[in-house]
Amino acid sequence: MSEHEDEQLVGEYPSLPKQKRSQQKRDALLESGRALFIEKGYEQTNAKEIASHAGVATGTFYRYFTDKRQLMMSLLEDQLEKLLPPEPNWTNVDPESFFATLLEQHYKRLNRLGLHRVLPELLLKDPQLAEVVAEARKKIHARILVSLKNAREQGIVWADLDLDTVSWSIMVLSDKIPEKLTECGNQADYSKLAKVICRLVFPPDVLKQLKLNKK
Repeated sequence: MSEHEDEQLVGEYPSLPKQKRSQQKRDALLESGRALFIEKGYEQTNAKEIASHAGVATGTFYRYFTDKRQLMMSLLEDQLEKLLPPEPNWTNVDPESFFATLLEQHYKRLNRLGLHRVLPELLLKDPQLAEVVAEARKKIHARILVSLKNAREQGIVWADLDLDTVSWSIMVLSDKIPEKLTECGNQADYSKLAKVICRLVFPPDVLKQLKLNKK
């Protein structure tokens, strides 16, 4: 995100800590907010609870954050793109194994951070954040599309498919991995999903050759 977008989302902080002890208190508030938002939900969490969980007074919360939204946006400002689908690489790699590894690493990061569980609730109630997320998704879609166009220029992707639609399909499939368990009864297999996505992109003979080239 741009600096302008960050400023719009976060707003002006009441105070930014300069001393190590103050920074530690602010960091504790951020981590407590993250933990409680995940555990209880954003709407069910308030500033007093966050302060108590961090072991500081409620007044200390307001020394660093205007409200819980500002704390939440502070958590998101450097992490937003990490919450969105990863971008594949189609050249100089075995695309199936590369993308499978990329997806696995992406969802490990998501699960460590945990904020992806809170994001849907926020997007429904925060139009400003929803707009920023939508713009971030458009940028990722555009980058995937450019990489597919570059691959087409090399003659390695399907010539008769609309690449804009293929880019969108890749994003949707990558984005829905956590939902497979509830919708299908079993966890998503990153290798199998990467194989499906690569079949969307490459003719079988090209995909076979790409794999051979990387052995």
